[in-house]
Amino acid sequence: MSIQGVEKWLQTPQGRYVMDWEQARLDEALADVFGFFALQLGMPERDFLRANRIPTRLILGDTPGTDLCCDFAQLPIASQSVDLVVLPHVLEFYPDPHQILREVERILIPEGRLFILGFNPFSLWGLRRKLPPRPRGYPWDGHYLSILRLKDWLNLLNFELDRGAFGAYAPPCKTARWLRRWRFMELAGDRWWGFAGSVYMIRAIKRIHGMRLIVPNWRHPRLRAKTKALTPIARKEEPDV
Repeated sequence: MSIQGVEKWLQTPQGRYVMDWEQARLDEALADVFGFFALQLGMPERDFLRANRIPTRLILGDTPGTDLCCDFAQLPIASQSVDLVVLPHVLEFYPDPHQILREVERILIPEGRLFILGFNPFSLWGLRRKLPPRPRGYPWDGHYLSILRLKDWLNLLNFELDRGAFGAYAPPCKTARWLRRWRFMELAGDRWWGFAGSVYMIRAIKRIHGMRLIVPNWRHPRLRAKTKALTPIARKEEPDV
């Protein structure tokens, strides 16, 4: 399933407004992520990995023209071979987002980094989807996921939520002029209603929980009795002739 209408929307004032915020946050965050292999899944129209210094960076998609065309639910990537994965608005626009996260967990190395970009359902943009006349097309037709739901999914897959950020607080105006008029909401939003940004970026780390050796409590009376019963009886010494 490819996202319909995303390329056209990216050329609109709304698209540029959102993408500028997301690109700036990722440029800052990815500059300090190192490794050998980085992947971006979806939205090949934008290079979200541009600020990263990992030598091998690939953009995967489900349409021709990407570095690798594949199904995100069945990635043709070896397990535990990727250091960094970026998911730009993939989970809310593709079927079975939980399966996509399972595949990402499989291919990431231990301590690998995952960055997720998504539209916030608890925002003015999320509210606009429900008010008449209801807009159609990208980005309104997606199934927006809340941070709390994503956090639950990531916890189940042994990801640790490292940090996150909300942004783009202006209403979904169609013209650049009105978006500029609402720019004062950026500072106010960060200070007063930080959870209500139209989009979010979250960073998660894949954790591998090590095994812990459980040592028996040798002082316990029952255990000492069993140990004594299992101890072989010493052979009696034969008398000297």
